Amino acid sequence: MSPPSTMPRLKGFRFPRAIVAYAVWAYHRFALSAADVADLLAERGVIVSRETVRLWVNRFGPHFAGCVRRDRPCASDKWHLDEVVVPINGVKFRLWRAVDGNGDVLDILLQSQRNAKAAKRFLTRLIDRYGAPRVIIPTSCAMTSNRSVIWPRMRITGRTRV
Repeated sequence: MSPPSTMPRLKGFRFPRAIVAYAVWAYHRFALSAADVADLLAERGVIVSRETVRLWVNRFGPHFAGCVRRDRPCASDKWHLDEVVVPINGVKFRLWRAVDGNGDVLDILLQSQRNAKAAKRFLTRLIDRYGAPRVIIPTSCAMTSNRSVIWPRMRITGRTRV
């Protein structure tokens, strides 16, 4: 794990950048506690308190998240929209999921009943976040006869087919 090249300067910190970057990365990558990260560093000969690790995570965590978000590849131009009925504690919910052509999940929506307004808002939010895809492929329950009710024709910039 190499620290991001744009990581803020660590003036006034006792440990070098590589150690701080490794601690923050391990905390987020493996969902470890601050005490676990402190133990991990202690095994490598670096004695740090868990409070120090917590301060590093609070200070540099958003920066790491921004770097990961920035370097993530953009969504492909072909989306699959799924609707699945899933029981949770005996209650049926509808799970809407948007997946791009590479298999990356773009977003999910869980609702207790089928709601055209919520589905339209879900699709609009996806388009605002990732841009208009070339084609949208509705699958599963979204392909039912009343598809026009749930996925109404929307004015979308670009050449998008639904």
